[in-house]
Amino acid sequence: MSPPRILVIDDEPQIHRFLGPALEAAGYAPLRAGTAAEGLRLAAAQAPAAILLDLGLPDQDGQAVIPRLRAFSPAPILVLSARDQEAEKVAALDAGAEDYVEKPFALAELLARIRVALRRAAKEAAPAPALLQVGPLRIDLAARSARLEGEAEPLRLTPREWALLTALARAPGRVLTQRQLLASVWGPAHAEDAQYLRVYIGHLRQKLGPAAALLRTEPGVGYRFGEAGG
Repeated sequence: MSPPRILVIDDEPQIHRFLGPALEAAGYAPLRAGTAAEGLRLAAAQAPAAILLDLGLPDQDGQAVIPRLRAFSPAPILVLSARDQEAEKVAALDAGAEDYVEKPFALAELLARIRVALRRAAKEAAPAPALLQVGPLRIDLAARSARLEGEAEPLRLTPREWALLTALARAPGRVLTQRQLLASVWGPAHAEDAQYLRVYIGHLRQKLGPAAALLRTEPGVGYRFGEAGG
């Protein structure tokens, strides 16, 4: 069985010199692109398992490349960029990126993010499970109930809290932006009503009790659900 292909779209030669051997050592087959045009061509021809995308490309801004990739490729896109503004992260995630890693980054963290993204992509390609287990929290989608390990009774959640919890739990480890969660739970008309989300996140954390640590805030961006390290 051939190793999963990881497409790296970045115009910095040192990034490719650093990531190429590291990806190979981790069991992946790296593909190299230095421009947006080359990256789009390779993504279409080679069907990579995941794409690492820099935003500062010489021929087109990476933000504009994300929807072009997403139009034909289901591969998770992990943005690698020195741009650390919250607005840049939100725009990339809203456009369809799976995750956002700031440069300079730790190799171990990047490889962990890739593993999480690939596991999630495999799960999404498989039939949806009726039960989700995230840390000490067990979610029964068919019964619409969530229960903490060792507890006899399920959590008492309102319909909105349940919808918010399941939206997060169905994408463990992935950053979901405030706009994505608001549109999913409250509808597109409420995509800017961040106060709704903050209030319900607070209620949900209270009800999760010892499992509240699973719900992590990405400041100015959104929320990530799951155990640390993916």
